[in-house]
Amino acid sequence: MTHALLVALTALLFVALVWLLWMLDRSLSSEAAFEAIRRYAGLLPVKLALLALVWAYCHHFCAGIRYLFLDLDRGVDRETARLTSWLVLAASLGITAALGWKLW
Repeated sequence: MTHALLVALTALLFVALVWLLWMLDRSLSSEAAFEAIRRYAGLLPVKLALLALVWAYCHHFCAGIRYLFLDLDRGVDRETARLTSWLVLAASLGITAALGWKLW
C-alpha cells in the first residue's frame, strides 16, 4: 500500500468516527432509538460501510505495527519491505474476515 492510501484510510477513519458516534449516541437515547439504529445497521449498504471501516481500522493497525519495526530499522531492505507489505494486507483481510463474520 502506498503512503497516500494510508493517509486516506486514516482520514476515512477520522471522518467515520462522527458517524459511529452518532449511531452510538442515538442508540443509547431510548429503547425505540436503539431498535431504529439496529434496523439501520442491518441495511446492506450500512453493513458494507461498517465492513469497510473494520478493514480500514485493521489495515491501519497492522500497518502501524509494520512502521514501528521500520522505525527500528527492521525490514527496511526491499525484499523484506515488500513481503511485510503483503503480510499487512493479508493480515488485515484475515482479521476483517473474522470480525466481519460476527458483523454479518
